[in-house]
Amino acid sequence: MTRISLIAAALALFAAPVFAEDVCPVEGDRWDLDEAGVDALYACMKDRLAEGYGREGHPIGSVYRDWNETATRAAVTGPHSERFLLTFVNDIAAEQYLKFEEGDFEMPVGSILAKESIGVRNGEGRVGPLLIMTKVDDRPETDNWLYTGVQPNGKELKVSQSFCHDCHSPYEASDSMGYPGFDVRLTAAE
Repeated sequence: MTRISLIAAALALFAAPVFAEDVCPVEGDRWDLDEAGVDALYACMKDRLAEGYGREGHPIGSVYRDWNETATRAAVTGPHSERFLLTFVNDIAAEQYLKFEEGDFEMPVGSILAKESIGVRNGEGRVGPLLIMTKVDDRPETDNWLYTGVQPNGKELKVSQSFCHDCHSPYEASDSMGYPGFDVRLTAAE
């Protein structure tokens, strides 16, 4: 065995294992997926997402699927590392959020948005973090949003409030929220 082979073998021992059940195959480039391709990816990932986020009993990761979906399917929108996202909102947020309006409004305190995320790399879909925004009344530096998340293994995701808010602040016309793309949005009546 060559020295390079030995080093590669040693590094493989310390790498996080990837099992077939942790990924879903993606045909072609993620940007070329049509609606059927995205639906197939989500169908493959759906149970893995909920299972992973709820694994440690996280208070949001365990229940968000009982909330209101905001889109007909996952889609790539916004700056979340080009992941496919599907947003769920709790009952407090639903009425206002599902208007998808821009203008002078503020989400009610207690509103929670939870975005499932699926990353695609090298022809494989993988569970990304569950990204969470909670409307509070004591964080004026982030427009009263608290940013948190859940890792794919159910553990709390450590996030920088300023980093998250810096990306959300350009959406000030929608209370710092990005919405699903026009082509996939649901409305309160749906």
